[in-house]
Amino acid sequence: MPARFMEGSEAIAEAMVTAGCRFFAGYPMTPFTEVLEHMARLLPGVGGTCINAESELEAIGMAWGAASTGARAATGSVGQGLSLMQESISELCRAQVPLVVVNMSRGQTDYYQSTRGGGHGDYRTPVLAPVDLPEAVELVQYAFHLADQWRNPVLFYGDYYLAHVQESADVHPYEFGPLPAKDWIVDGLNGGTGNAKLVSPLSSTKHHEDRSGYGGHLKFVAERMATMTEGIEPMVETGFVDDADFVVVSFGTAARYVRYVVGLLREEGLPIGFVRPITLWPFPSDEIARVAERARALAVYELNNGQMIDDVRLAVYGRAPVEFIGDLTLDMSGFGISPDYDVERLLVRIRNAFTAQMSEVS
Repeated sequence: MPARFMEGSEAIAEAMVTAGCRFFAGYPMTPFTEVLEHMARLLPGVGGTCINAESELEAIGMAWGAASTGARAATGSVGQGLSLMQESISELCRAQVPLVVVNMSRGQTDYYQSTRGGGHGDYRTPVLAPVDLPEAVELVQYAFHLADQWRNPVLFYGDYYLAHVQESADVHPYEFGPLPAKDWIVDGLNGGTGNAKLVSPLSSTKHHEDRSGYGGHLKFVAERMATMTEGIEPMVETGFVDDADFVVVSFGTAARYVRYVVGLLREEGLPIGFVRPITLWPFPSDEIARVAERARALAVYELNNGQMIDDVRLAVYGRAPVEFIGDLTLDMSGFGISPDYDVERLLVRIRNAFTAQMSEVS
């Protein structure tokens, strides 16, 4: 299919349908609303179902049910709505149910929520954060692949800009390799046979098969999470880092601005580079640690009061100083327009941070 000029929410919805998503449920909250509207338009045409749920709680419950039958299913919201879904997301991990969760964050970036969650127990969800529409089209399809591969929810991280930007994107199916058979699904076909399937956050086996109880199940979940962590290769983009004295780390829309500004500063002759985590979890700690071996200082730019900086500091582990240069600036509605996303403003801020850090470490 040739590339088309399209809005972000439309491209994301088309990519989900292309990936085989056939059930989608959500409660409208801008900028997630636009994704929901496009899914409502697209799914009936491919035999799928889209439901405008009464709330985020109902939405994730419906998606959980659809995914348990083997359908590729998804839900989502903005950060505020995903707060209501956190218990279900943690339970979905323990029940081993694959589901894609779309976070079109409004206002500040929800890094803590996306990478730490707010549910209970030991659980993790892979998190994919695209920088533009072409990457979003690929990553949202990869999210479904990872969900099926690991039988685990996967979070796709977007924002107001990704939902509303218009640019050229080619929505075509991506191939990511073979997947395990869905021989665990609950579709009613084995009812009354003694071979009915069990999908539960409380146990992975029936009582007559395993007497280890809930504690044994939690141990199994922890081991499965460790295997998933080792099995997913962190994704990262770097630029100009091999000879950079100062490196800026950023993700998502913020990284799109940082990448451009760093390019301008390189034209001025400043030895500055950038690192963009694409998987927020697993976090590309090894790559950031490698960069910190060479750089004299690092900075983190994100639209909040400092969240991803914790993971950057853990990765750097004292090899170099890490400075926060982000900010929380919003429009009057708080929906997502940030006055701080400005090339001239970032040029001054990064240039000044570079000058200050170089004088301190020289």
